[in-house]
Amino acid sequence: MIRPPLVLLVGALLWWLPDRGDAGHRIILQGNQKLAILDAQGEVEWQTRWGGIHDIHVLPNGHIMVQQGSHKIVELDPKTNQVVWSYDAALANGNRGKRIEVHAFQPLENGRIMIAESGSQRIIEIDREGQLLHSVKLHVKAPHPHHDTRLVRKLGNGNYLVCHEADGAVREYHGASGAVVWDYEVPLFGKPRRGGHGPDAFGNQVFGAVRLKNGNTLIATGNGHSVLEVTRGKQIVWKLEQRDLPGITLAWVTTLEVLPNGNYVIGNCHAGPDNPLVIEINPVTRKVVWTLDQFKVFGNSVPNSQILDVPGGVIR
Repeated sequence: MIRPPLVLLVGALLWWLPDRGDAGHRIILQGNQKLAILDAQGEVEWQTRWGGIHDIHVLPNGHIMVQQGSHKIVELDPKTNQVVWSYDAALANGNRGKRIEVHAFQPLENGRIMIAESGSQRIIEIDREGQLLHSVKLHVKAPHPHHDTRLVRKLGNGNYLVCHEADGAVREYHGASGAVVWDYEVPLFGKPRRGGHGPDAFGNQVFGAVRLKNGNTLIATGNGHSVLEVTRGKQIVWKLEQRDLPGITLAWVTTLEVLPNGNYVIGNCHAGPDNPLVIEINPVTRKVVWTLDQFKVFGNSVPNSQILDVPGGVIR
């Protein structure tokens, strides 16, 4: 009996194995005019036609809170594809006639919703009827309706952690008074600014930040192509740079999620067809443990996503 070479047997076996680049997490994301939920094998579980976003939250009831256009926030029921709640920040609570954009929002307890308004430079909290319950004025050095903020999160201590894109800074505002209680200007590390959105561009247009359990802040530096962990004393104690991950180039680094096992999930926007859209790494070993590589489906602009299959304890 003639036996096939070992290399052919191994090749046949590998052909049947799943592509680990797309297996591992159920996830929601938007790109290429599609809002979609993918299962753990990377297959489309649900999708609808939808324009660009910067923020997204899947609620406990399965509904999706997401942007619709530049200044409207809606709650979408994916079972019916019907909008069941909406709020237009450009028409409410004193903003009529102003150019307003919304790049961040967050569902809070008791039905409250936090919204960061670029253009009016403020954070507001509203109820489900759209009534203004609280507002905090933002400190913006280079005001612009498209660039005042990117992601903003209300912390467990009641303060707001704000990414100011044009300022290249992260600022923590006291939840009641609005005073800046901590800030960090993202450095350029001696490099010149370069325009554009892809891997060859460069700057400090910070996109996302989360407060870690140790009190440090994890920062996605946008077109800085990096992730930084910064102490309260503003010291960088951990850094992931553009080409630190073998075979992967970071471009516009957007979202951050910290999983219960300590792994980081990183959004990699505008990175081109040769790089994954979402990356999970072990920050201790710096090894890539999962990627979502679906450029052909979602294109070159996937600014935000949310991991859906990790129970409890996710920081995002």
